[in-house]
Amino acid sequence: MGKVFLLGAGLGTKDYLTVRGWKILQQAEVVIYDALGSQELLDLLPQDCLRLFVGKRGGEKSTPQGEINRYLVEYGQSEKRVVRLKGGDPYIFGRSHPEILALKEAGCDFEVIPGISSALVAPLLAGIPLTHKDLSRGFFVGTAHDLDAFDWSALAHLETLVFLMGGRNLGEICQRLVKAGRSPDFSIAIIQAAGLPEQQVWTGTLQSITKQTATVQKLSPCVIIVGQVVSLREDYMDRAPLGGKTILITRAASQSSEFTELLAETGAKVLEMPALEIREPSTWEPLDQAIATLETFDWLILTSANGVEYFFQRLETLGKDVRALGKLKIAVVGKKTEKFLRQHGLKADYIPPDFIADSLVENFPDSLQNQKILFPRVETGGRKILVQELAQQGAQVIEVPAYESGCPRQIPAAVWQALEAQTIDLVTFASSKTVRNFWQLIQRQGGDLALLKPLKIASIGPQTSQTCLDLFQRVDLEAEVYTLEGLRDAILTNCV
Repeated sequence: MGKVFLLGAGLGTKDYLTVRGWKILQQAEVVIYDALGSQELLDLLPQDCLRLFVGKRGGEKSTPQGEINRYLVEYGQSEKRVVRLKGGDPYIFGRSHPEILALKEAGCDFEVIPGISSALVAPLLAGIPLTHKDLSRGFFVGTAHDLDAFDWSALAHLETLVFLMGGRNLGEICQRLVKAGRSPDFSIAIIQAAGLPEQQVWTGTLQSITKQTATVQKLSPCVIIVGQVVSLREDYMDRAPLGGKTILITRAASQSSEFTELLAETGAKVLEMPALEIREPSTWEPLDQAIATLETFDWLILTSANGVEYFFQRLETLGKDVRALGKLKIAVVGKKTEKFLRQHGLKADYIPPDFIADSLVENFPDSLQNQKILFPRVETGGRKILVQELAQQGAQVIEVPAYESGCPRQIPAAVWQALEAQTIDLVTFASSKTVRNFWQLIQRQGGDLALLKPLKIASIGPQTSQTCLDLFQRVDLEAEVYTLEGLRDAILTNCV
């Protein structure tokens, strides 16, 4: 059944999108968006989603409202899930009324999904409280499109003012407030591109702020705050160690959330660029045969979380569970691999002291002579040294493909824009394959090493670092402990 969703995009980033909004975007069949809908949100859409840009931003050429209404009704009556993506909140300067009337008159089913208005979140991200028991018992919010519509004498006596869409009229706003009685030395702040990697904040007075921003080519989109609360910014600013830094992570989409959270806790702005696509192997036959004869193996070696997940998924698909492992011993490499194993109710019999595969053979607890080992692994591109070293110690190693990892088709547009704009401070790599795929994607889109010159390159361990050196001729920092936590700690040590 068709339905139209008027969805508030907040600041236009995933970080400040509601969970409900995220889910709706991932199910959309048609999206009608304006200039406030960021590429980061559009990347959440299904690949086959129809995207219609209606370019609605005040003061610039835009699609007539009547035409937007026609799109909404046309697609709303076509049994599709239609999203009208709006910046901020649909009911706060979102021009939703004519669209709702058109949908109601046409008998279209619709739902309005709230978003976080920039009037509220931009001051917070700049460290400016809108209310304070002594300085601001309330605040005014308005748009700066029609300055003649306001009673400036009344506004000049309010404690805190918030203006949206006022970049082009900044000087006029300041002049009118001073003329209405505000001191030229009264505090003001400009927050540009709130919540984005390129966010900038200027603080000054009604008299000085236009000079401070005179060299800025374009202030919009921005939020203007007038009030004594601006003076509290230094007290309220988040002192997170990586505040103001933008970090690009290149893990597979299914694995990036944990690392994103680790970095976000430090105050960093995180961009995700999956440089790996994890999928099923080309054939299940070798793994199926191994599972059918598990009783003949002495050890099961798992060196990645992907190996754990795909092995046990296949075990379940074949109608078996962990009891099929019998007396089989399990060795894992890395804390994350161990964590995923525990989620299946199993404890590893052996974990090497160093979180790299090479350490597994050096510290193996049993003699490997005549031991039969099952090694489910990535189908292509995996290192052969572990198998070779196990075989040299007398083990019989049966390698079977449990999953495949490939290179995505392209870099997400939001990430490419950030790379070109040089707003990224650091890029992280957690495997050699992500390094190779990242470089392949850069070249595929016409980039070269110059694009990476402003960035620091961070590696999870020596093998990954070597690949960075081979392809980029440098690596700026390496984790001492070869885990995501270790990589985060290395970033904190080197980038604060």
